Amino acid sequence: MRTYKLTAFEQTGKLITEETFTAENDEQARDKGRDILKEKELENQTHRLASPAGKLLLFHS
Repeated sequence: MRTYKLTAFEQTGKLITEETFTAENDEQARDKGRDILKEKELENQTHRLASPAGKLLLFHS
């Protein structure tokens, strides 16, 4: 399992949420990240999901 980090921000740059979770691969992490954003109703907020290697898997500004 690999550890991924999801963050969401307000337009001002203020941090709304920061989630760390594990997934087997990037594709599963992307799905899990989307689910978290949807659950918290943050899909339209600025957000990013980064892999352990620093690769951006999700990004919205």
